[in-house]
Amino acid sequence: MTEFISPDPLPAGTRVACRVEYDGSRYNGWQSQPHRNATTVQDTLQAALGSVAATPLRVQCAGRTDTGVHGFGQIVHFDAPVERSCKAWVFGTNANLPVDVRVHWAQPVAETFHARFSARHRRYRYVIANAPVRPAHFSGQLTWQRYPLDADLMDAEAQCLLGEQDFSAFRAAACQSSSPNRNVQAVSVSRRGSLVLIDIQANAFLHHMVRNIAGSLMAVGSGRKTAGWMAEVLTGRDRSAAADTAAPDGLYLMEVGYPREFGLPPLPDGPLFLER
Repeated sequence: MTEFISPDPLPAGTRVACRVEYDGSRYNGWQSQPHRNATTVQDTLQAALGSVAATPLRVQCAGRTDTGVHGFGQIVHFDAPVERSCKAWVFGTNANLPVDVRVHWAQPVAETFHARFSARHRRYRYVIANAPVRPAHFSGQLTWQRYPLDADLMDAEAQCLLGEQDFSAFRAAACQSSSPNRNVQAVSVSRRGSLVLIDIQANAFLHHMVRNIAGSLMAVGSGRKTAGWMAEVLTGRDRSAAADTAAPDGLYLMEVGYPREFGLPPLPDGPLFLER
């Protein structure tokens, strides 16, 4: 990945894209909240980048994750206010960041690139520790479900979510999107030992959409709801008919897809339960 951490200086005004990884456990989500005394990932990252630039700067992100949600493949961009190298943007920024936020690469991109609006898809992963006893490790990074889950049934139930549809049934009341329609491009549920993984890719997501889907899939997988219930909830478009919102702990923004023309580096395999 060294080609994306070049020591050559970039002129001021260059648009720079970065991949950012973070453990969201102690943050009030991604988005800056100037009206509240809240610690956010965006503010933390901007402060570190500003230290490298010796002037304030603001970043745009691919997806605004909620309180307690994690990022593995979060992409941001900013317009460099001063001349700095990609190496400085990576290592200088990391030197000013807490250990739970990291910049993995930086590279110049075309002025037409936008971390949010250029994205073709986002992929989230929801990780469930499915065991009788809550794990002692990875607190805040896994959701625990003590009732046995039928991952194969959950996978079959999830297929009704594919395609362009109205996801009002899985939309938070506070969602500010102008439309409840989203296009789910891929969805799967799989088991790896005691872990159950829910992977869902869409063009974009509504507020709490993945966590609401995860909560309902767990209701089916645990036997509290019967086969076919997910499709009924989806077509009913009634949020109150779905299950409770799942905890944020096990949710990761895994990957953001962009057109090849922008030349962003491929996403590497993640550690442990974040590997492909």
